[in-house]
Amino acid sequence: MEAVKILEKAERIDWEYDEEADVLYLSVNTPTPALGIDIGDGVILRYDEPNREITGVTILGMRARLLQRLEMAQEKMEA
Repeated sequence: MEAVKILEKAERIDWEYDEEADVLYLSVNTPTPALGIDIGDGVILRYDEPNREITGVTILGMRARLLQRLEMAQEKMEA
């Protein structure tokens, strides 16, 4: 099986956060049409099949995840 390229030669990484939907979008280089692959836990990879490379990541529930992890970290510090 041929390897999948992950962030190779990334000249730039763009991001956009949709506050209403609580979704973070990351794009590697210029956004291109790609297949969305749900890898679980609210993370979707954008995959360019012809070039066999990851072109972006979508993270669902970003703010909720962050707040939950911060709360857990605070509880650990107080214990």
